[in-house]
Amino acid sequence: MRIPILKLGNYLLISIQMELDDKTAIQFQEDLLQRIHETGATGVVVDLTSVDIIDSFIAKVLGEVVSMSDLMGAKVVLTGIQPAVAITLIDLGIHLQNVQTALDLEQGLMKLHQELGE
Repeated sequence: MRIPILKLGNYLLISIQMELDDKTAIQFQEDLLQRIHETGATGVVVDLTSVDIIDSFIAKVLGEVVSMSDLMGAKVVLTGIQPAVAITLIDLGIHLQNVQTALDLEQGLMKLHQELGE
């Protein structure tokens, strides 16, 4: 199953509405990087509001998505991180350094506007 990636101006919006398995996470990574390349997007918002559980592999993939997107010129903001997900990330020793976060999609878009000076 593929995660929809929507374009809004210079941004890509992703709302993950399912629990991620390894295959879906890798497909998402490939799809997002391809969409950044195709559209020239300067910003990406990944909404994790519906994600209740995360494992170390999925956390690693999310971190890589942020780094790879940055290399391609697109800043990423993660939104809607649930308390259990935050706890799990810290318990696993996974620190998504230099990753912008926001409580919800609206705040994530505002953060991108500020970050990109738009």
